[in-house]
Amino acid sequence: MSDNSTEALQSPEVSIENEMKRSYLDYAMSVIIGRALPDVRDGLKPVHRRVLFAMRELKNDYNKPYKKSARIVGDVIGKYHPHGDSAVYETMVRMAQDFAMRYPLVDGQGNFGSIDGDPAAAMRYTEVRMQRLAHEMLEDLDKETVNMIPNYDESLEEPSVLPAKFPALLVNGSSGIAVGMATNIPPHNLSEVIEGIKALIDNPMITCHELMAFIPGPDFPTAGVIHGIQGIRDAYETGRGIVRVRAQVAVEENKKTGQETIVVTEIPYQVNKARLIEKIAELMKHKVIEGLRFVRDESDRRGMRIAMAVKKDHMAGIIINQLYKHTQMENSFGIILLAVVKNRPQVLTLKQILENFVLHRKEIVIRRTRFDLNKAEARAHILEGLKIALDNLDAVVQLIRSSKTPPEAKERLMQTFSLTVIQAQAILDMRLQRLTGLERDKIVEEYDAVLKDIARFKEILGSEALVLGIIKNELDILKGEFGDERRTQIVAGSRALTIEDMIAEEDMVVTITNTGYIKRNPITLYQSQRRGGRGKTAMGTKDEDYVTHLFVASTHHYFLFFTNLGKVYWCKVYDIPQAGRQSRGKAIVNLLEFADGERMTAVLAVPAFEAGLHVIMATRNATVKKTDLMAYSRPRTGGIIALHLAEGDELIAVKLSDGTQNVFLGTAMGKSIRFHETDVRPTGRTARGVRGMSLAEGDRVVGMEVLQHGQTMFTVTENGYGKRTSIDEYPLHRRGGKGVITIKTNQRNGQVVSILLVQDEDDLMLVTDTGKLIRMPVSGTSVISRNTQGVRLIVMEAEERVVSAASLAEEDAPNGGDAEDDAGGTDDEAPEVQE
Repeated sequence: MSDNSTEALQSPEVSIENEMKRSYLDYAMSVIIGRALPDVRDGLKPVHRRVLFAMRELKNDYNKPYKKSARIVGDVIGKYHPHGDSAVYETMVRMAQDFAMRYPLVDGQGNFGSIDGDPAAAMRYTEVRMQRLAHEMLEDLDKETVNMIPNYDESLEEPSVLPAKFPALLVNGSSGIAVGMATNIPPHNLSEVIEGIKALIDNPMITCHELMAFIPGPDFPTAGVIHGIQGIRDAYETGRGIVRVRAQVAVEENKKTGQETIVVTEIPYQVNKARLIEKIAELMKHKVIEGLRFVRDESDRRGMRIAMAVKKDHMAGIIINQLYKHTQMENSFGIILLAVVKNRPQVLTLKQILENFVLHRKEIVIRRTRFDLNKAEARAHILEGLKIALDNLDAVVQLIRSSKTPPEAKERLMQTFSLTVIQAQAILDMRLQRLTGLERDKIVEEYDAVLKDIARFKEILGSEALVLGIIKNELDILKGEFGDERRTQIVAGSRALTIEDMIAEEDMVVTITNTGYIKRNPITLYQSQRRGGRGKTAMGTKDEDYVTHLFVASTHHYFLFFTNLGKVYWCKVYDIPQAGRQSRGKAIVNLLEFADGERMTAVLAVPAFEAGLHVIMATRNATVKKTDLMAYSRPRTGGIIALHLAEGDELIAVKLSDGTQNVFLGTAMGKSIRFHETDVRPTGRTARGVRGMSLAEGDRVVGMEVLQHGQTMFTVTENGYGKRTSIDEYPLHRRGGKGVITIKTNQRNGQVVSILLVQDEDDLMLVTDTGKLIRMPVSGTSVISRNTQGVRLIVMEAEERVVSAASLAEEDAPNGGDAEDDAGGTDDEAPEVQE
């Protein structure tokens, strides 16, 4: 072989890089246009379009018997869709599922799967036919309304798009992943979409925001509740947005037992019910959700029902928020309005989708009208020839009889009466019965009717307004036949769930030790005892560790932690760890970022940061300061300055006030002073404060209260004695005085450790340095005068002393049984300390 012959057989050199680019681009466009994305005009992917077309060709109509699914699938893959049969069957199954499509296009008979994720039966077992609505997608297909293209082997033709009387892209939605792009269009309500299209036709300048008055948002087949409209607005105006869909939940209460049951009747779109129930059960097992006794699927033919029994003393609302947070009872649907427009993928707005549909329907109506016009004109042409023949009946009959052959008769008719070939042939094909008088009148009437049709068709083709009117009329008919009520509820207001939404609001007893350990326990853990009882252990302590602070606050309140360095930190009460009754809890240094040498000296429970409230602070050396509460509403992780302290001083009390109350200071030596808080002018957050009281040598302030009307002052000493005194016993003085006696401090009583305001319905809690706690009703202690020694409150061991006290509102705790005097109460959940 010569060199020239060798060169001729060699392939031309091709750049691998260029070939890869070209081949991958061809593949990508094939996937985008031919498989993954829907057409904006009929809202269908090629496989959906081919399934419906194959069913039409097989006369698989809604009013005819079902056909085997396998037969439809065979026709589709054999004639139009050269891919796997499973993909085609899965497509057909989804088109028959009322929980997958808002308006199913296929009527299935047999097992077509369930919302629990059960698969459909094999295609050899199921049968299908078109739904009535599917015929509206195919109507006028035989009137040359759309272009027909060759199938994959060019042996047949298939439509490039369906006429589609309604915008299936919005009505049934679509989802698909192409190469480098994806679409996710939610379903909508047919009636609302039709009204939106009509509004667009009437006002082409309408905005997406105005269209939302007609199309407020998606309408999922599984209903549910959409929370927030911003995601919908973003999707409609930009083509991309995220909507949050929640399950429809109700709480049922058994009137006899008071037992609450959470019932779910609707779940978010595309959520598997069986997996949802399994997830809830798993969360119950792992104690993520602790308030449920059981979860049970009670769904039946009447509808969905998932029942969850709520445990006693748990709040259904909190559990529902936990379910929203941890399960698919709240699900996000990312909207991407991507579709094929003129063979190119494009992200569209709501208005653009509707505009493209209107343009498509205009083309369909015009092409259909032009087809009908051509057909009418052809019929009129034939009728004109028949009329000529009927007007010259005898001559025509004589001419035909005298002709030797049909071609000769046709030729002579054309020459004699100036007829066309079509007219002459129609005369020859006419039956003799048409020559009767009645039939002759029918021909004339038909001719007149055809002329009217021709005039009407020409008028339509010459007027865009008439074309749009036809589109609107057809949409109104569709709405009347197939429109229904919205299923998915849309709630305008929405916010993201916070941790507070998942935590029940309840009062907690917060205890803090002198070495900086903190914990919380429900207030119901402690039952009320009579005065003189032995108490219960509130916290297990070591010899060098004892309880110094006790507070009662809601789990949703803020805790402001004030330190010896004059700084303040804050956290939510629910952030404080809940531990066992005898556990020390967690070190505050591990909860807050204290500096070296810094320790907590005062704590303030704040329900909420509100303007008009003040923080009043008192130091050990009787310095008092008043600052607006809002100054402490935004502390940093490392804390902020609460006040500047003099050397050797420390903060011992912090209270909230509305600016109109009296301030009460009590000292360890039993002295006290009462003055109006207006004596303390408001200062900035970093100010030092002013003198609140003149102290005797060796005395110190042990407490501060902001006085409330109708309360009494309870004074507690370190040896377990105390008393109640009316606040009216304490005269009002100016700030800075030496004060008056509040209780006698002697060897029996010891020094004062706490002062607090109480009412008759309150309970009093005392804590000793060994961790013992006693709770007693305040009403059990009589109100006595100011200058007295008080009564015994708690029986203590040698060397034991009271370190703190707090008052509790009686209605905040359950009714506890009284314990025997000096023996402590009985409590199954919290056994008393064994002496």
